[in-house]
Amino acid sequence: MDVFSMNINGFWTRITQYIVDISKNPLKLIILILDILIVSYIAYKFIKSARTSRVWQLLKGIVLIIFITILSGIFEFRILNWFLTIFMTYGVIALMIIFQPELRRMLEQLGTNKFTKFFGIGLEKSLETKTKEDIYKIVIAAKELSNNKIGGLIVLERDIQLNDIMDSGVKIDADVSPQLIVNLFVPKTPLHDGAIIISKNKISAAACILPLSDEKQITNGLGTRHRAAMGISRETDAIAIVVSEETGKISIAKDGNLILDLKEEALKNILIKNLVIKKFGNSKENKRPHFKLMKNKIKNEKENIKNKETGN
Repeated sequence: MDVFSMNINGFWTRITQYIVDISKNPLKLIILILDILIVSYIAYKFIKSARTSRVWQLLKGIVLIIFITILSGIFEFRILNWFLTIFMTYGVIALMIIFQPELRRMLEQLGTNKFTKFFGIGLEKSLETKTKEDIYKIVIAAKELSNNKIGGLIVLERDIQLNDIMDSGVKIDADVSPQLIVNLFVPKTPLHDGAIIISKNKISAAACILPLSDEKQITNGLGTRHRAAMGISRETDAIAIVVSEETGKISIAKDGNLILDLKEEALKNILIKNLVIKKFGNSKENKRPHFKLMKNKIKNEKENIKNKETGN
């Protein structure tokens, strides 16, 4: 009997013994369930992480080799089984050498907050911080569009998903950045016409077509962007920011209502209230250690945009 078959038989012997122990002590059933849940969750997180790296193709190859090894043992292909068993025994060492950088990175994360994020611990706090940073970036972008009288329409998804709206545009799936938002609305560029959708802290799509509001009370001086903002805010719970191309004024549509001529601070407060406080609860952001760092980061991004405009 080969080594692989011995390992399989030993495995089933341990499983059988474990089932006998559970029948004698039912408390072990709870431990077994917890054990399975923990292992399943770790496996899920590992597979989810591996899918975005070059490890994924290797994992599929390993599963295939294991499957062929089992079949070769069942059908008694002794030479093939011996070869695959030897390969699996020494292949582990080869894999540790080939994927040394990935393994080292994983071990380094054990002592950092990245490890807790890997298992989903502290995710809500991280998401709250990210949402606040994105709001500051969106406000900066809106202000830059306003200063240069570039028309813009930014839709912020909340609880109701906007997948059908995103499908009408061009997929972007990029991190939120003031520079990218401004560039997407530069006149005569391919994606400037339409709205951009920000979903799950990403610029998900651009050049999206929104439903127009037929509200008769909308001021005649307001154009298609304002009607589109009203339309999407009435049909969904999304918030839409509009920058007028003619006047440069910033407006916001929420719950079917249009608030006109907003200043930078007012826009920021409305977004913080609706996207952060309502979702994560009231927090004293000014007392948080990261707040000053975040303000400095946003200030630097403002200066970078101005430097690019002046050519410095």
